[in-house]
Amino acid sequence: MALDRAAFYDAELQRHQQHLRAALDVRPADHVLDIGCGAGLTSRETASAAVEGSVLGVDVSAEMLEIARRRSTAAGLRNITFELGDAQVHGFPAAHFDLCISRFGTMFFADPVAAFANIGRAMRPGSRLVQMVWQDREQNEWAVVIQDALAPPGVARTNVSPAFSLGDRAATTEILTASGFASIDFADVHVPVFYGPDVDAAYEAVVGLFIAADRLVDPNPATAEALQRLRALVDAHSTADGVFFDSRAWIVTAQRAD
Repeated sequence: MALDRAAFYDAELQRHQQHLRAALDVRPADHVLDIGCGAGLTSRETASAAVEGSVLGVDVSAEMLEIARRRSTAAGLRNITFELGDAQVHGFPAAHFDLCISRFGTMFFADPVAAFANIGRAMRPGSRLVQMVWQDREQNEWAVVIQDALAPPGVARTNVSPAFSLGDRAATTEILTASGFASIDFADVHVPVFYGPDVDAAYEAVVGLFIAADRLVDPNPATAEALQRLRALVDAHSTADGVFFDSRAWIVTAQRAD
Protein backbone atom coordinates (compact mmCIF):
# COMPACT_ATOMS: atom_id res chain seq x y z
CA MET A 1 0.00 0.00 0.00
CA ALA A 2 1.36 3.42 -0.97
CA LEU A 3 2.42 5.66 1.89
CA ASP A 4 0.07 8.57 2.61
CA ARG A 5 2.84 11.12 3.00
CA ALA A 6 0.59 14.00 4.03
CA ALA A 7 -0.92 12.01 6.90
CA PHE A 8 2.47 10.58 7.85
CA TYR A 9 4.25 13.93 8.08
CA ASP A 10 1.54 15.50 10.23
CA ALA A 11 1.59 12.53 12.61
CA GLU A 12 5.39 12.35 12.59
CA LEU A 13 5.73 16.00 13.59
CA GLN A 14 2.83 16.29 16.03
CA ARG A 15 5.09 17.15 18.98
CA HIS A 16 7.10 19.62 16.90
CA GLN A 17 3.87 21.29 15.80
CA GLN A 18 2.94 22.06 19.39
CA HIS A 19 6.20 23.96 19.92
CA LEU A 20 5.92 25.80 16.61
CA ARG A 21 2.31 26.79 17.26
CA ALA A 22 3.29 28.39 20.57
CA ALA A 23 6.18 30.29 18.96
CA LEU A 24 4.10 31.76 16.12
CA ASP A 25 1.99 34.03 18.33
CA VAL A 26 -0.39 34.80 15.45
CA ARG A 27 -2.42 38.00 15.80
CA PRO A 28 -6.01 38.24 14.51
CA ALA A 29 -5.21 40.73 11.72
CA ASP A 30 -1.93 39.17 10.57
CA HIS A 31 -1.24 38.50 6.90
CA VAL A 32 0.87 35.34 6.94
CA LEU A 33 3.14 33.63 4.42
CA ASP A 34 3.72 29.89 4.93
CA ILE A 35 6.81 28.63 3.08
CA GLY A 36 6.85 24.95 2.10
CA CYS A 37 3.33 24.53 3.45
CA GLY A 38 2.89 20.94 2.25
CA ALA A 39 -0.58 19.64 3.00
CA GLY A 40 -1.35 22.83 4.88
CA LEU A 41 -1.71 21.91 8.55
CA THR A 42 0.30 24.91 9.75
CA SER A 43 -1.48 27.13 7.23
CA ARG A 44 -4.91 26.03 8.50
CA GLU A 45 -4.01 26.47 12.15
CA THR A 46 -2.65 29.93 11.39
CA ALA A 47 -5.70 30.91 9.34
CA SER A 48 -7.92 29.90 12.25
CA ALA A 49 -6.01 32.35 14.46
CA ALA A 50 -5.67 35.17 11.90
CA VAL A 51 -9.43 35.55 11.65
CA GLU A 52 -9.24 39.14 10.33
CA GLY A 53 -6.14 38.52 8.23
CA SER A 54 -5.09 35.98 5.62
CA VAL A 55 -2.68 33.13 4.93
CA LEU A 56 -0.84 32.30 1.73
CA GLY A 57 0.71 28.83 1.59
CA VAL A 58 3.39 28.13 -1.02
CA ASP A 59 4.91 24.80 -1.95
CA VAL A 60 6.65 23.10 -4.89
CA SER A 61 4.40 20.02 -4.72
CA ALA A 62 1.15 20.27 -6.69
CA GLU A 63 -0.01 17.02 -5.07
CA MET A 64 0.40 18.36 -1.54
CA LEU A 65 -1.25 21.65 -2.45
CA GLU A 66 -4.32 19.85 -3.78
CA ILE A 67 -4.63 18.08 -0.43
CA ALA A 68 -4.14 21.41 1.34
CA ARG A 69 -6.94 23.03 -0.66
CA ARG A 70 -9.36 20.16 -0.01
CA ARG A 71 -8.68 20.18 3.72
CA SER A 72 -9.00 23.96 3.97
CA THR A 73 -12.34 23.87 2.15
CA ALA A 74 -13.54 21.08 4.43
CA ALA A 75 -12.54 23.18 7.44
CA GLY A 76 -14.57 26.12 6.13
CA LEU A 77 -11.58 28.47 6.00
CA ARG A 78 -12.12 31.41 3.66
CA ASN A 79 -8.99 33.44 4.50
CA ILE A 80 -6.44 31.00 3.09
CA THR A 81 -5.05 30.44 -0.41
CA PHE A 82 -2.33 28.22 -1.85
CA GLU A 83 0.08 28.78 -4.71
CA LEU A 84 2.49 26.47 -6.51
CA GLY A 85 5.93 28.00 -6.50
CA ASP A 86 9.56 28.04 -5.37
CA ALA A 87 9.91 30.64 -2.63
CA GLN A 88 13.44 31.39 -3.80
CA VAL A 89 12.13 33.09 -6.94
CA HIS A 90 8.36 33.31 -6.47
CA GLY A 91 6.80 36.71 -7.20
CA PHE A 92 5.29 37.62 -3.83
CA PRO A 93 3.52 40.96 -3.25
CA ALA A 94 6.02 43.48 -1.89
CA ALA A 95 5.99 44.47 1.80
CA HIS A 96 2.72 42.64 2.38
CA PHE A 97 3.14 40.05 5.13
CA ASP A 98 3.25 40.59 8.88
CA LEU A 99 4.53 37.10 9.61
CA CYS A 100 6.42 34.48 7.61
CA ILE A 101 6.37 30.92 8.92
CA SER A 102 7.75 27.56 7.88
CA ARG A 103 7.75 24.04 9.30
CA PHE A 104 10.78 22.30 7.79
CA GLY A 105 10.25 24.03 4.46
CA THR A 106 13.29 26.32 4.10
CA MET A 107 16.27 23.94 4.15
CA PHE A 108 16.32 23.02 0.46
CA PHE A 109 17.05 26.37 -1.22
CA ALA A 110 19.85 26.22 -3.80
CA ASP A 111 20.79 29.80 -2.87
CA PRO A 112 19.51 30.46 0.67
CA VAL A 113 20.64 34.10 0.78
CA ALA A 114 18.72 34.86 -2.42
CA ALA A 115 15.73 32.89 -1.16
CA PHE A 116 15.47 34.64 2.20
CA ALA A 117 16.07 38.00 0.53
CA ASN A 118 13.15 37.29 -1.81
CA ILE A 119 10.98 36.30 1.13
CA GLY A 120 12.12 39.37 3.05
CA ARG A 121 11.01 41.69 0.26
CA ALA A 122 7.50 40.31 0.71
CA MET A 123 7.53 41.15 4.43
CA ARG A 124 6.73 44.48 6.01
CA PRO A 125 9.55 46.25 7.88
CA GLY A 126 9.68 44.91 11.42
CA SER A 127 7.65 41.80 10.58
CA ARG A 128 8.63 38.41 12.00
CA LEU A 129 10.11 35.23 10.54
CA VAL A 130 9.45 32.02 12.51
CA GLN A 131 10.79 28.82 11.04
CA MET A 132 11.44 25.31 12.28
CA VAL A 133 14.48 23.53 10.86
CA TRP A 134 16.42 20.40 11.72
CA GLN A 135 19.58 20.73 13.77
CA ASP A 136 22.72 18.97 12.51
CA ARG A 137 22.33 15.39 11.27
CA GLU A 138 24.27 13.98 14.22
CA GLN A 139 21.62 15.42 16.56
CA ASN A 140 18.85 13.54 14.75
CA GLU A 141 18.75 9.85 15.53
CA TRP A 142 16.13 9.15 12.86
CA ALA A 143 18.51 10.31 10.14
CA VAL A 144 21.62 8.59 11.46
CA VAL A 145 20.30 5.15 12.35
CA ILE A 146 17.97 4.69 9.38
CA GLN A 147 20.64 5.70 6.88
CA ASP A 148 23.17 3.50 8.65
CA ALA A 149 20.76 0.56 8.42
CA LEU A 150 20.41 1.12 4.68
CA ALA A 151 24.17 1.17 4.11
CA PRO A 152 26.07 -2.10 3.66
CA PRO A 153 27.90 -3.14 6.86
CA GLY A 154 31.26 -1.41 7.16
CA VAL A 155 30.44 1.26 4.57
CA ALA A 156 30.33 4.76 5.99
CA ARG A 157 27.83 7.22 4.54
CA THR A 158 29.47 10.49 3.56
CA ASN A 159 26.60 12.34 1.89
CA VAL A 160 24.61 14.70 4.10
CA SER A 161 21.03 15.56 3.19
CA PRO A 162 20.21 19.23 2.51
CA ALA A 163 17.52 18.77 5.17
CA PHE A 164 20.24 19.76 7.67
CA SER A 165 21.55 22.77 5.76
CA LEU A 166 20.28 25.26 8.37
CA GLY A 167 21.33 23.24 11.40
CA ASP A 168 24.45 25.26 12.19
CA ARG A 169 23.56 28.35 14.21
CA ALA A 170 26.47 30.50 13.04
CA ALA A 171 25.96 29.68 9.37
CA THR A 172 22.20 30.24 9.52
CA THR A 173 22.68 33.54 11.36
CA GLU A 174 25.08 34.64 8.63
CA ILE A 175 22.56 33.68 5.91
CA LEU A 176 19.70 35.55 7.54
CA THR A 177 21.80 38.61 8.29
CA ALA A 178 22.97 38.77 4.68
CA SER A 179 19.33 38.48 3.59
CA GLY A 180 18.20 41.52 5.57
CA PHE A 181 17.06 40.02 8.89
CA ALA A 182 18.02 41.00 12.45
CA SER A 183 17.28 39.96 16.05
CA ILE A 184 17.98 36.33 15.13
CA ASP A 185 17.39 33.76 17.87
CA PHE A 186 17.33 29.97 18.21
CA ALA A 187 15.16 27.85 20.50
CA ASP A 188 16.02 24.18 21.00
CA VAL A 189 13.22 21.68 20.36
CA HIS A 190 14.13 18.21 21.60
CA VAL A 191 11.20 15.86 21.01
CA PRO A 192 10.91 12.51 19.19
CA VAL A 193 9.48 11.91 15.75
CA PHE A 194 6.59 9.43 15.54
CA TYR A 195 6.83 6.77 12.84
CA GLY A 196 3.73 4.71 13.52
CA PRO A 197 1.43 3.19 16.14
CA ASP A 198 3.09 -0.24 15.85
CA VAL A 199 6.05 -2.00 14.28
CA ASP A 200 4.22 -3.01 11.08
CA ALA A 201 2.97 0.51 10.34
CA ALA A 202 6.30 2.12 11.15
CA TYR A 203 8.23 -0.40 9.06
CA GLU A 204 5.98 0.27 6.06
CA ALA A 205 6.50 4.02 6.53
CA VAL A 206 10.29 3.73 6.74
CA VAL A 207 10.43 1.52 3.65
CA GLY A 208 8.12 3.86 1.74
CA LEU A 209 10.21 6.90 2.65
CA PHE A 210 13.72 5.57 2.23
CA ILE A 211 13.67 2.73 -0.33
CA ALA A 212 12.74 3.25 -3.97
CA ALA A 213 9.70 1.23 -5.09
CA ASP A 214 11.57 -0.45 -7.95
CA ARG A 215 14.02 -2.00 -5.47
CA LEU A 216 11.14 -3.76 -3.70
CA VAL A 217 9.70 -5.53 -6.75
CA ASP A 218 12.45 -8.13 -6.85
CA PRO A 219 14.89 -7.25 -4.06
CA ASN A 220 18.49 -8.35 -4.51
CA PRO A 221 20.40 -9.80 -1.52
CA ALA A 222 21.70 -6.38 -0.48
CA THR A 223 18.18 -4.89 -0.44
CA ALA A 224 16.81 -7.92 1.41
CA GLU A 225 19.50 -7.53 4.06
CA ALA A 226 18.76 -3.80 4.37
CA LEU A 227 15.07 -4.57 4.87
CA GLN A 228 15.95 -7.01 7.64
CA ARG A 229 18.09 -4.36 9.35
CA LEU A 230 15.29 -1.80 9.03
CA ARG A 231 12.77 -4.19 10.56
CA ALA A 232 15.07 -4.88 13.50
CA LEU A 233 15.71 -1.16 13.93
CA VAL A 234 12.01 -0.32 13.99
CA ASP A 235 11.34 -3.14 16.43
CA ALA A 236 14.06 -1.80 18.74
CA HIS A 237 12.35 1.62 18.82
CA SER A 238 8.87 0.32 19.53
CA THR A 239 7.15 1.44 22.73
CA ALA A 240 3.69 1.03 24.21
CA ASP A 241 2.75 4.36 22.59
CA GLY A 242 4.20 3.67 19.15
CA VAL A 243 7.53 3.78 17.33
CA PHE A 244 9.69 6.83 18.03
CA PHE A 245 13.12 8.10 17.02
CA ASP A 246 14.94 10.91 18.78
CA SER A 247 15.22 14.24 16.99
CA ARG A 248 16.38 17.78 17.55
CA ALA A 249 15.25 20.94 15.78
CA TRP A 250 15.58 24.70 16.02
CA ILE A 251 12.82 27.26 16.03
CA VAL A 252 14.60 30.18 14.38
CA THR A 253 13.05 33.60 14.87
CA ALA A 254 14.13 36.83 13.20
CA GLN A 255 12.84 40.27 12.37
CA ARG A 256 12.77 41.92 8.98
CA ALA A 257 15.11 44.88 9.22
CA ASP A 258 13.58 48.34 8.65
